[in-house]
Amino acid sequence: NVWKANKTNHPLINLLSNFSFSGITGGKDFRDIESKFALRTPEDTAEDTCHLIPGVTESVANCHFNHSSKTFVVIHGWTVTGMYESWVPKLVAALYKREPDSNVIVVDWLSRAQQHYPVSAGYTKLVGQDVAKFMNWMADEFNYPLGNVHLLGYSLGAHAAGIAGSLTSKKVNRITGLDPAGPNFEYAEAPSRLSPDDADFVDVLHTFTRGSPGRSIGIQKPVGHVDIYPNGGTFQPGCNIGEALRVIAERGLGDVDQLVKCSHERSVHLFIDSLLNEENPSKAYRCNSKEAFEKGLCLSCRKNRCNNMGYEINKVRAKRSSKMYLKTRSQMPYKVFHYQVKIHFSGTESNTYTNQAFEISLYGTVAESENIPFTLPEVSTNKTYSFLLYTEVDIGELLMLKLKWISDSYFSWSNWWSSPGFDIGKIRVKAGETQKKVIFCSREKMSYLQKGKSPVIFVKCHDKSLNRKSGW
Repeated sequence: NVWKANKTNHPLINLLSNFSFSGITGGKDFRDIESKFALRTPEDTAEDTCHLIPGVTESVANCHFNHSSKTFVVIHGWTVTGMYESWVPKLVAALYKREPDSNVIVVDWLSRAQQHYPVSAGYTKLVGQDVAKFMNWMADEFNYPLGNVHLLGYSLGAHAAGIAGSLTSKKVNRITGLDPAGPNFEYAEAPSRLSPDDADFVDVLHTFTRGSPGRSIGIQKPVGHVDIYPNGGTFQPGCNIGEALRVIAERGLGDVDQLVKCSHERSVHLFIDSLLNEENPSKAYRCNSKEAFEKGLCLSCRKNRCNNMGYEINKVRAKRSSKMYLKTRSQMPYKVFHYQVKIHFSGTESNTYTNQAFEISLYGTVAESENIPFTLPEVSTNKTYSFLLYTEVDIGELLMLKLKWISDSYFSWSNWWSSPGFDIGKIRVKAGETQKKVIFCSREKMSYLQKGKSPVIFVKCHDKSLNRKSGW
């Protein structure tokens, strides 16, 4: 039962919590605070065993609140069951693993969060007010610095965190929005949703923005200083129907809600990953559009154009929000390695082919990644094409690559007589994670890449244009 009395608190305190505290706290009335604030411990990340009660000074000492450490405040979202979702203890455990001396507080607004969605969405204002009153009390009563507070809100909880941040006496250090809810908030004014003004730094992960604006589960527009859209933000790998059926087959129907929540909740797991794998954070890249990112045009780290996703983010505050993109794996660890590849197709006859499938294999000093498929919407003679590739393994410094043009799966008479081909002299590759640019040359002056025939090999070569800007 979520509402059980605190195990560790004095019975007198439990009794007091039902009365007005105006006498105790010099005229401040905390009776209207419905949310509960549980300080969880590294030993028990799943249970609310000890509550910090606004107005009851002793409750803070009873729960062993650490006044000299930073505090994380976790705010859950809408819930069908009226119970905490399984990600909550996982996030609490990861926060304690990364910051063992910190305080991790879980805000319980479950009774308000299990109403019809529009009703619960409306309650985010009251929950935000509750959290702000609690934080202000901690600041007033104990001189606890709000600059040590990091709010983490998921879905509706992200907007509650934003409202809380807008109402604290001093700004909190950071708010992380984990796929802030879209419906009822996409077109809302800044005061009633998460916005960059709500903390010294606001970072946001958007993981389930599929659908038209205002109808998508996650909010589409940027609402922080840095807004990161993993895999374009619309939908996450490993969350398709086939995967879901496999999960149901393995674990039974109990996890059927995971199908709906998979992409939405991925925001939380990406953040957990950043806490547990701090030594190699995933890199995100600033870009004007998903389409430009898919072409590999945005893998620059100059002037804060790239950043770490999650806990280790660099707190860059520009005048307007920066939208950043990255690819991820379908499970933890989520990090991948991004590459821009540029190929110039030469030939004597001018030909254009649409939707052509290729495979590329990359060989490096540490490992290789073979037969990575990619499709070019158009291939024309004497044109250069740029596209994004990524590998799940770190292959080290690039040494060699192979390129293959895949034949159509169906039989066509045109291929019967002669298969199309292009001459390729050089392939340029830029690695996002290392920012290194490499030029690969054909072993002859030109290599002839023919559709449906064997792959062509290119090796790393030294090229004068590497030193000049014109090479790229």
